[in-house]
Amino acid sequence: MFVAGGTLDGGLRGVQLHGACGEGVLMPRSGWMWIGGAAVLLLFAAASGSITKSKALPRPDLLAGVSTGDTRVVDLTYAINSHLPAWPGDKRVFEAQVNATPAKDGYFTRSFWMLEHYGTHMDAPAHFPPGKITLDQIPVRRFFGPAVLIDVSAESKMNPDYRLTPARITQWENRHGVIPAGAIVILRTGWAARWPDQARYRNMDGSGVMHFPGYSVESAKLLIARSVSGLGIDTLSIDYGASRDFEVHRLTLPANLYHLENLANLDQLPERGAFIIAAPIKLEGGSGGPCRVFALMPPRASN
Repeated sequence: MFVAGGTLDGGLRGVQLHGACGEGVLMPRSGWMWIGGAAVLLLFAAASGSITKSKALPRPDLLAGVSTGDTRVVDLTYAINSHLPAWPGDKRVFEAQVNATPAKDGYFTRSFWMLEHYGTHMDAPAHFPPGKITLDQIPVRRFFGPAVLIDVSAESKMNPDYRLTPARITQWENRHGVIPAGAIVILRTGWAARWPDQARYRNMDGSGVMHFPGYSVESAKLLIARSVSGLGIDTLSIDYGASRDFEVHRLTLPANLYHLENLANLDQLPERGAFIIAAPIKLEGGSGGPCRVFALMPPRASN
């Protein structure tokens, strides 16, 4: 009897086989190896047996490189203050009060109050019924996933009411392969160039209707079918600004996707190859909340 064990680095480096006599042989990713006179063929296939290969996982050296500086870490989060673009109608958005000072108390602390949906934040499924999962109930594994960046900044510059089409998703998949389950899809519209100018970011017309890009219902249906974990965007909402009924919210949140809105620094991400870590505040019963979002990437190639 042999027991296999392995190491994942975007795939298996090798498998250590242990026999009844205690011998072990380091096996390559695939191929023939003679053990005790018997030929053994190792087939590494996704989702079969106990040996799996997942392109969705970051390589261990990518994670280890964070502390050494070898891995590039891009912060996709805006700092929170009281002067960020807010949803129309939200008058009270953020307040901070000093509770203790070094001069008086020997230490410094503050208390703060803010909206759940303000700045860089995450929408939980419970934000729109019939979605029920609150922010603290989202499975932790869904906060980690490969980034699928779709750059529609050119289209958005031509048409501020642009909505992502299934055809653009197909173009991405023709270049990079089918979007994997558990991916976090990020729509780069270029709207971050307007931050933090609230008037330009909202882009409101004389009738009070906002105009900024977003996802379409058709594209959202396709991404739900791909079993992605979440949708992100560099605007106030994943629905385009002129939406009257938040149709993409009403479709994707009940399907247990989450949303990342008001993302920063998307111009630093490649279409494929980054790994997203989205860490929302664990707010019990929250419909959403502030979220720190990071993208991990391999170091740039040296010239």
